[in-house]
Formats: sequence, C-alpha cells, structure tokens
Amino acid sequence: MDVNWPELTAELSSDLKTLRGGAPAVMKAFSAIAQAALEPKALDAKTKELLALGISVAVRCDDCIAFHTKAALAQGASRDEVLETLGMAIYMGAGPSVMYSSHALAAFDQVVAVKESAHKTS
Repeated sequence: MDVNWPELTAELSSDLKTLRGGAPAVMKAFSAIAQAALEPKALDAKTKELLALGISVAVRCDDCIAFHTKAALAQGASRDEVLETLGMAIYMGAGPSVMYSSHALAAFDQVVAVKESAHKTS
C-alpha cells in the first residue's frame, strides 16, 4: 500500500470541513470531546497522541493514523517512541482476539449443550 500520508491528511481536512458545515452541532460536540481528552493532565499531550496512534492501528483506521501520526510528531514523539507504541498496538490487536476467541468457544459449547439437552428431552 503506497499512501502519501501528508496528502491524505490534507484531503481529509477538506472533507472534514464539509462535514462540519453539514453537521455543525455534532462536529462541535466531537471537537469538544477531543479537546477535553487531549488536555494534558496526568498524561502529557505527546503520550496521549501516542495512545491515539496505537488505538488507530488497533482499530484499523488509516485516516486516524494519518492525523495522529502528524499530531504525535508535532508533540515531539520520536521514531523510537512511535515504534514502541506500534509494538503495543500489535500486541493488543492480537491479545483481544485471543480473549474473544475464548468467549466464542464458550458460547459455542453452551449452544451445543442447550441443543443436546433439548434433543434429549424431545
């Protein structure tokens, strides 16, 4: 996949401007959420942008990756910090799949048990 990420960010910004014009109340509320979430408190702005980048990868949002990569760099993130963040995104992308797989298997086993129980009583 050959993406020009800076160009993508610029194109998305234009699209988002159009969206802000069409749904101003929703977009204003979303902007307020973003501002509140990004406000430095216990975590600084760079750490928050790195978290957002990792989540962007885990949820597979290319547009989010574009914006949060740019924002993390603007907050002073180094390549090594981004690489560590990506390592965590890889770990968490795989880890939840393992956990939810155990849920799916338990659900399957329970459905089979109910079906077998119903078959025995009929």
